[in-house]
Amino acid sequence: MKIGLYFGSFNPIHVGHLIIAKHILNEKFVDQIWFVLSPQNPLKQRSTLLNEYHRQHLIQMCLEGESQMKCSTVEFKLPKPSYTIDTLVHLEEKYANHSWQVILGSDSLHNINNWKNSQKLLGEYDFLVYKRPGFTKSLFQQDNIKVLDAPLLDISSSHIRKLIKTDKSIRYYVTDAVYEEITSNNYYK
Repeated sequence: MKIGLYFGSFNPIHVGHLIIAKHILNEKFVDQIWFVLSPQNPLKQRSTLLNEYHRQHLIQMCLEGESQMKCSTVEFKLPKPSYTIDTLVHLEEKYANHSWQVILGSDSLHNINNWKNSQKLLGEYDFLVYKRPGFTKSLFQQDNIKVLDAPLLDISSSHIRKLIKTDKSIRYYVTDAVYEEITSNNYYK
């Protein structure tokens, strides 16, 4: 089975993530998408992250009823911080019958040289890259990097957190269930 691995902190997950995932599935680039929740991204401050179990719950709420999408907590069991290369090696060992495609935004591809073992990643794995505002040119012209003609959305988790901190509405940036959960629990205040 061909699995798309959508790595992220998902702090919080928003409709932009879901639209990209659905586009990839609709275009049949992969059979399933696993949202790989990173409890601690090495490039982000831990203090800005909602507890990983709360983020997991928000993702699971979004994916309820989606047979081709699931939340993966594989990085919960791996050493922290989480490195994409370590997770990929672990998944290859555990699920030898699957093939993997890494889903990421062009902004992340732009910074991939800062990642652990970036040359190994770029040399050995396939990437599905969606365009992000300000990062529309592909830096890498390689056969294993497919730049998607996906909807270009300027939605980010950091923007959503800023809206919450300034008492502005996040309705429609996130699903209704996530909106209710964040609001009722005062997340990101």
